[in-house]
Amino acid sequence: MSDEPGRGPADVDAYINAQLVGEDTVLAAALARAAAAGLPAHDVAPNQGKLLHLLARIAGARTILELGTLAGYSALAVAFALPPGGGLVACDVSADWTAIARRYWTEAGVADRIDLRLGPATATLAALAAEGAGPFDLVFLDADKQRNPEYLEWALRLTAPGSVIVADNVVRAGGLADAASEDPRTLGVRRFTELLGAAANVTATAVQTVGQKGWDGFVLALVEDAG
Repeated sequence: MSDEPGRGPADVDAYINAQLVGEDTVLAAALARAAAAGLPAHDVAPNQGKLLHLLARIAGARTILELGTLAGYSALAVAFALPPGGGLVACDVSADWTAIARRYWTEAGVADRIDLRLGPATATLAALAAEGAGPFDLVFLDADKQRNPEYLEWALRLTAPGSVIVADNVVRAGGLADAASEDPRTLGVRRFTELLGAAANVTATAVQTVGQKGWDGFVLALVEDAG
């Protein structure tokens, strides 16, 4: 038996952040301002933000679509990964919440890379399709989970083979495996997962995570050629 003192998931996250993530002052300020303003603590953790940043770089993403922006933390993380000429479309319903995001995007020097769209995500997605937007190289789904099946349908319309789709908060403290759940968000992520598994042009997996954000996880999917 180890005689090392016990450490919890938040301690491990803190160590990972210190050793591998580092602290960006603008990102940290955005989180602090969001907390002070009483916004829901729905932002990704710093190490998860770094994961999104790395995925964007690995995918060589020039065009990114995000559903669920809040105070703009994850948008900052991926905007920093964009090459010159790249762009992010960030979608949210709250002008008040995203006002914080706008401030820090400007401070970080990435505001010109981000197109903020306010309104219900399904309406925004329909508008993007009508505009001929895309294909997006990376799509990050982090909005109302009960609509994830609809968001997946739109994401597949707005991507192309080689695009990456990431969906956050899919494990829901084990709710994903609960066939008896009546929670609309859990039902949404279960149906979303089933649709991914049945899609002919998607290869996907899900990874459980535990850390400062609790027990949850994310889906990682690659869009392929159905033919």
